[in-house]
Amino acid sequence: MAVPYAGAAEGPEQIVNGDFSAGTAPWWWTENSPASVVDGELCAEVPAGTLNPWDAIVGQDDIPLVAGEGYELSFTAHASIPVTIRTNVQMAVDPWTTEHSSADQITTEPVTVSHIFAADADHDAAQLAFQIGGSEEAFTFCLDNVSLTGGAEPPVYEPDTGSPVRVNQVGYLTEGPKSGTFVSDETTPLAWTLNASDGTTAATGTTEVFGTDPTSDQHVHTFDFSEVTEPGEGYTVTIAGETSEPFDIGDGLYSQLRSDALAYFYHNRSGIEIDADLVGAEYARPAGHLNVAPNQGDDNVPCQPGVCDYTLDVTGGWYDAGDHGKYVVNGGISVAQMMSEYERTLTAEHADGDPLGDGELRVPEQGNGIPDILDEAAWQLDFLMKMQVPAGEELAGMAHHKIHDENWTGLPLLPHNDPQLRELHPPSTAATLNLAAAAAQCARLFEPYDAAFADRCLTAATTAWQAAVANPEIYADPNDGTGGGAYSDNNVTDEFYWAAAELFTTTGDPVYREHLVTSPLHEDTDALFPRGGLSWQSTAGLGALTLATVPNEFTAAEMTGIRARVTEAADGFAADSQAAAYGVPFAGTNYVWGSNSQVLNNMVVLGTAYDLTGDSKYSDAVLRGMDYLLGRNPLNQSYVTGYGERDSKNQHHRFWANQLDPDLPNPAPGSVAGGPNVEIQDPVAQDLLQGCAPAMCYVDHIESWATNEITINWNAPLAWVAAFVDDLEPGDGNEEPEEAACEVTYTSYRWSSGFTSYVEITNTGTEPVSPWELTWSFADNQQITHHWSSQITQTGQDVTARPAAWNGTIAPGASVSFGFNGTSAGQVADPTAFQLNGGTCTTA
Repeated sequence: MAVPYAGAAEGPEQIVNGDFSAGTAPWWWTENSPASVVDGELCAEVPAGTLNPWDAIVGQDDIPLVAGEGYELSFTAHASIPVTIRTNVQMAVDPWTTEHSSADQITTEPVTVSHIFAADADHDAAQLAFQIGGSEEAFTFCLDNVSLTGGAEPPVYEPDTGSPVRVNQVGYLTEGPKSGTFVSDETTPLAWTLNASDGTTAATGTTEVFGTDPTSDQHVHTFDFSEVTEPGEGYTVTIAGETSEPFDIGDGLYSQLRSDALAYFYHNRSGIEIDADLVGAEYARPAGHLNVAPNQGDDNVPCQPGVCDYTLDVTGGWYDAGDHGKYVVNGGISVAQMMSEYERTLTAEHADGDPLGDGELRVPEQGNGIPDILDEAAWQLDFLMKMQVPAGEELAGMAHHKIHDENWTGLPLLPHNDPQLRELHPPSTAATLNLAAAAAQCARLFEPYDAAFADRCLTAATTAWQAAVANPEIYADPNDGTGGGAYSDNNVTDEFYWAAAELFTTTGDPVYREHLVTSPLHEDTDALFPRGGLSWQSTAGLGALTLATVPNEFTAAEMTGIRARVTEAADGFAADSQAAAYGVPFAGTNYVWGSNSQVLNNMVVLGTAYDLTGDSKYSDAVLRGMDYLLGRNPLNQSYVTGYGERDSKNQHHRFWANQLDPDLPNPAPGSVAGGPNVEIQDPVAQDLLQGCAPAMCYVDHIESWATNEITINWNAPLAWVAAFVDDLEPGDGNEEPEEAACEVTYTSYRWSSGFTSYVEITNTGTEPVSPWELTWSFADNQQITHHWSSQITQTGQDVTARPAAWNGTIAPGASVSFGFNGTSAGQVADPTAFQLNGGTCTTA
């Protein structure tokens, strides 16, 4: 962090000729930026069009550093235009490990900057490097009074946590739970007051003393005001003279977040211009990686040397994590969860598909008759299928693990300015199974809208499955991390389970069913749903969620079993939320890289359990998870840009980089930060957060990639959860079903103590119904014993019929039929009321 220069710390001076009174020696500079002493300063002429900070450098070598010693670095600088430079104290040779790294904004007037840091290792010959490249304009950079002295005491970082009264800074649903946390050393309950925006008292109560929160080491109280249901804006809570950030009570609080979280993916598309008419001028940008100089393009990408002798067109897809890489394993889980957000609207009683429909989201494909969320998914699916090894090549049908730059690029760098060679990396079994799973899901969802694309997806999925079965142990190299993340995974039993689940659900092929029921994961709740959360390395739960919610060929007993494992996992997450000081549905203190995404994935499991059961303990835990993400946490930090008074704004991203370049924007609203990470791998986090309590290991700084990264597989569950909570309305589960565009003909034939019934469903509407679910209740003790052309489950008098593998879509004006046998005793009556996907049908 930059502070006003207050003089060098005590200790020997490590910089030679820091005032340039002896000329330029021993300073050096890159050849493209010649320097000389002008009016007592060292001034370098930086050319126009440098792309990375290290493309132009002024530096000094042979600097000794002692491990554990504190140092103060100070200098005065100015430039002919405002620029952001990088100031590094580092190894002078590869891997250039940094002891200090900062981004310093230099203006046209001299500014003096000082940094204090501690060296982690001994160095005989470290390097001070002022990296001054990365500007489209030519400029002059001038430097003076450079000093690096030992003996400084490194400052203790104290995060600004604002008010000790911690709440959801967006708000609370009228009928939902409403709770908060208060940080205080008091050991007896304290009075709290809920204040309306006009200052009047809306409610009062007393806190409950929780004690020391193990995730933050804070002594805290909790408070609950769930009985308040009066809608309003600008509520606050006051305790012991401390007042919270303002928040709202009402419904519809998350409708914009549902849209913003999905817009994240359009913002991060590769290979297409980002249109100002869709996202605003601030976020518009040229297409990246389309072979327009300086790009080398993604349309003819070679493999790394020795990997293959062909090239592939891998245009499209989403940039992964603010860098310019595209990864199949991260892309697979991300697009799957996006499609699951849509598929939930076809299977869950209270899920609303209208906000995801054609013309509703920020995508350029509006008006094509396909739901906008599927249009966005198609952009990524097309890329994933392009990553498949072509027929006739070695490992045909496998998927290349990733494609990215030959070397790392710096921040900031817009995609269209990336000059690096792009390379395909070797295929992996994990990537291949990600492709198989996502493409199988694609096949069933796109069939009503684009049969040709659906067929392409199914072909890619089955080909990938066969290739993975033939090559079950090809793992990504954990050391393949130059230019992009390694994403290595040497256990793919979970990917096999996920892919089999999606293929079985789509095709009904017993080969996939056999793989599922014989998998060691199938009946192991903890293996399917780790308490730490689903992730790109742990994907079996995605398959289990599909099996539990989407019509498939499982028997009634098998369906009951898989649903029980979903609710068992959700019970654990709900209990974690109830027990936590901050309400977070997350177990223990193992906050790791992307902890917020794991919290969100636990919330997806909870939301699915609510969809299956209607039990509010699951939806309440989801809402408490939103509270945590949006401010009710130890740092009083909303981790979602644009939401809350104290929101993250400086996440790690190459073109949303306002902290480094004022001409660039902050992340777009709806971008979720990775969150606390006890491993604090980056230099900024290591400088500031040593010794941090687990849930405190976070800093909103663009250079803290270990705590503040944003990425597609973190925003995907955010979008799912935002849709779920937006669908929660007062009285869910108590409304009369709306009328649906359908007609049901029910015909039954009685024989001795049994019956045979035939059901025909006719779609009387103008849109296809896919998939379908028909429900009814018997008024007596009829029991179904055998069925055909559908999958039927019966609980007591309640019956649910779902499609077979081949009749999941009912086109407008078309019908599907199925039948069943059963037993009965005494008087019997045909059912007269039927609901199709939650709406009431007429009867013939």
